Amino acid sequence: MRQRRRTYLKEWRIYRNLTQQELASRLDVTHTIISKIENGKRPYSQDFLEAAADALMTDPASLLMRDPSSPDFIWSIWEAIPEASKEQAAAVLKTFAPDAVPQTGSQNKPPKRVRK
Repeated sequence: MRQRRRTYLKEWRIYRNLTQQELASRLDVTHTIISKIENGKRPYSQDFLEAAADALMTDPASLLMRDPSSPDFIWSIWEAIPEASKEQAAAVLKTFAPDAVPQTGSQNKPPKRVRK
């Protein structure tokens, strides 16, 4: 049997406090399908990943690459910040990496090079 690419579907489902049945209902599939995909016994499609990502309030790439229960991911800190404070938090982060975010009107300009 061919090895299926691992997903973090189960971890995201648990992170969002959903049972297999609740997620299955959101996706209009059976809980058996959810179980088989979580255990690598059934393949998933791009359409399934996109629908599951919507249902789990994340993106398809995160279902494949990110364990939401891992404290090592910086984005887990971002999710803990209250919505009212996210703009301020983003401004603080931009001060540490000003070239990472294009400034208004600079999208077509190459980034400044710093000589070391």
